[in-house]
Amino acid sequence: MNVTETQTDQTQPVALLLIAATAIFGGAVIGASTNAVNGVVSPDYFRNVMRWHDIENIWRATIAQGIFEGLIYGIMFSVVFTLVVGLVSRARCSFLFAFQQMLMIVGAIYGCWATGGLIAMGLATLSAEFYRKTFIGVPDSFAPMLRYAWVGGSIWGAMFGGLMAVVIGSILFTVRWRRSHLQDVE
Repeated sequence: MNVTETQTDQTQPVALLLIAATAIFGGAVIGASTNAVNGVVSPDYFRNVMRWHDIENIWRATIAQGIFEGLIYGIMFSVVFTLVVGLVSRARCSFLFAFQQMLMIVGAIYGCWATGGLIAMGLATLSAEFYRKTFIGVPDSFAPMLRYAWVGGSIWGAMFGGLMAVVIGSILFTVRWRRSHLQDVE
């Protein structure tokens, strides 16, 4: 077997530690960046849902909340993805190989975040009455309601889409790793 950038004959425990740390950090970045946008789009969402009626600067609080929740999701992502990488590659995967897959997962999470926001806006547009009765604290005016819907939908999109992205990304990592491994054996 040839030694390549993706695998060696030796284990790479440092690469696994870097993969774990990067996944955790990535969760915080995703949480901060998406909530930075959402905090601008609809501070009312956070005021009503989080009951932040006394908070003076909602936008900063949304970023802090995004970092906190992102770290929690990042830890879960880190455990799953690092275990998959370690087990599938027998701890021989380089950081770069895994990082490329992580970037695709991050891109998918941002895509799910945007898709969730758009779907919720579509639902609110289709039936504003249903949307107002189903969700907490939805504004009466149409434009604020759409902004509110974006935030709620994008959060759900990132959460549920993120879970799917990690599962699918782990499967794709496995496929890529095995293909790479087979090419090197031949």
